[in-house]
Amino acid sequence: MEIGRADTLGATADADGVHFAIYSAVAERIELCLFDDVGHELERHDLPACTDDVWHGFKPGIGPGQHYGYRVHGPNEPDAGLRCNPAKLLIDPYARRLDGEFHWHDAVFGHNDLDSAAFVPKSVVCGPLDDLPRGPRVPWSDTIFYEANVRGYTMLHPAVAERERGTFVGLTNREVLGYLRSLGITSVELMPIHAFIDEHHLAVRDLRNFWGYNSINFFSPMNRYAAGDPLMEFRDMVRCIHDAGLEVILDVAYNHTGEGDHRGPTLSFRGIDNLAYYRLEPNDRSRYVNDSGTGNTIDADSPIVQQLILDSLRYWANTMGVDGFRFDLASILGRHADGFSREHPLLNLIAGDPMLRQCKLIAEPWDPGPGGYQVGNFPPGWAEWNDRFRDSVRRFWRGDPDSGAELAHRLHGSSDLFEHNERPPAASINKITSHDGFTLADVVSYEQRHNEANGEDNRDGHAHNYSMNYGVEGPTDDPLVLLLRRQHRLNLLATMLLSQGTPLLLAGDEFGNTQNGNNNAYAQDNEVGWLDWTRLEHDAEFADTVRDLIWLRRELPLLRIHDYIHDGIEHAGRRTTIDWLNPDGSVRKPEHWQDTRAFTKLLMERGSGSDYIALAMLINGWREGMDFKLPAIEPAREWRVVFSSTVDGFTVPERNVHIPARSIVLATSTTNQ
Repeated sequence: MEIGRADTLGATADADGVHFAIYSAVAERIELCLFDDVGHELERHDLPACTDDVWHGFKPGIGPGQHYGYRVHGPNEPDAGLRCNPAKLLIDPYARRLDGEFHWHDAVFGHNDLDSAAFVPKSVVCGPLDDLPRGPRVPWSDTIFYEANVRGYTMLHPAVAERERGTFVGLTNREVLGYLRSLGITSVELMPIHAFIDEHHLAVRDLRNFWGYNSINFFSPMNRYAAGDPLMEFRDMVRCIHDAGLEVILDVAYNHTGEGDHRGPTLSFRGIDNLAYYRLEPNDRSRYVNDSGTGNTIDADSPIVQQLILDSLRYWANTMGVDGFRFDLASILGRHADGFSREHPLLNLIAGDPMLRQCKLIAEPWDPGPGGYQVGNFPPGWAEWNDRFRDSVRRFWRGDPDSGAELAHRLHGSSDLFEHNERPPAASINKITSHDGFTLADVVSYEQRHNEANGEDNRDGHAHNYSMNYGVEGPTDDPLVLLLRRQHRLNLLATMLLSQGTPLLLAGDEFGNTQNGNNNAYAQDNEVGWLDWTRLEHDAEFADTVRDLIWLRRELPLLRIHDYIHDGIEHAGRRTTIDWLNPDGSVRKPEHWQDTRAFTKLLMERGSGSDYIALAMLINGWREGMDFKLPAIEPAREWRVVFSSTVDGFTVPERNVHIPARSIVLATSTTNQ
């Protein structure tokens, strides 16, 4: 081999051959192993040079499609945190594509000298690719996220060919894209597509990882999601979704890897430079800090980890055309050894990177480690999943006492959480459900989790779901129960879509998809986890109502205000105000919020003359109907009801409205000069 260059990590092909470069500060020698397409080893070469801990070499006469891996020679002293073992073939952390399946076998573990090459995927050299253009760049205030699993979304879709179901190609189907476009969402948020492995405890139970939060490489798309070449199919999918006028958001899990704890396999990072990539227990460096709850935790303070994450993000944003990222357990990216800091360099590097400036950045602002709950504490440039919104809305509509005042905060955009560091309402990602927990249909059908199929004795998943079953646990034919459940679903979705902030809709909630009470379907790569599209046929009216709600939000700017309103805000010669009213139309005072179950939120925008636009959200959380009085506005114009979560009809004579039990109504009034 020739010396090559150290300036670009990974495998870089040119007209004469391939440059290889890999970082390791602990290696004494690194072998490059070349394989044929079926996994037979052809050659081994020592990387001939090391520059600033980057081992590098150039191999003439090979090119894109070449399969390869590394063997790292160096200290194997687990008690000191050193785990080099040349018997283990290692994945290039910068590989753009992997070929072959991972297989659980004694050889993949680092405590023995068995050769692991036959049981791990091979890295594949890829040629240069032109950058893909970005998508529509939807303003934050207009954004509506739609969370979907690549595999689960189309596995049962009747319009998708069987060979293409569960793949990137499946998401390019004309009917699938047409459905997404007609729904009114703006941004498709895909659960992890980085190459991952199935955990050992799942493999022994004949289960598979369905969600994908177990990455072994942050550049390679998952082969399971491809009918052919995963790299090109992913790019084609992005193009098609962009052509449909939608953004592509990737869920990324940079907080840990699939190598697990000290008993896990040696596949890549652990065998390359364990000390550089992972945070180790200070008093026992053979063990890993487990702030992720999955066995290991990346070291966000490590320069090579920071470079890896930034390079990965830039690759997906530029070369692959992705429009934004949702960061799983993002508080780990802000962790020093002594805990989380909103000033952590990695968080600021991501938000301030010129190549990522146009990307949406969304944090899941918690992790299982000490001090890991950080909702509202991320720096400017970041939006956050808001579980306080989810819990507050669920508690109010199931009838919990003292939940009205909390709900008002969430309707207002959670200013109590995000305004203190000068972030707008859009920084609050408002969700009622997500992949993690009950589906919407299950929130109104189950009060207990039913996760027996996961094989963990129903101990996994959330124990506190703030759900309600209306007297029957699970399926029922009782028409009254079904009617109440349907209304409850609409209340929850309407509250989300009519609130300030950025809504996130879980795929399938718009047509009643169920997981049969499983609130942790991470291992259910089957009919439990896949979307049941027949439910769309059974209740098309509900889906149409959700669609109308989404488009209503998009058509009414007062539901998408850029700033928090307290005493009113001025913009472009117009003044926007917010008022909280009692059902009788009087202004609410602090004492009125005690154990309140009914109130009106009034938003109003006035111009320089007598023109105005007003929205009144009337909320009745009581089990009985209530009379509301809409406010009088001069010059007078009638109020028009544009949404109601109940099937009961009503009129608006002289501003008097009867709001049925447990329901939400939106009314509008407009006068123009």
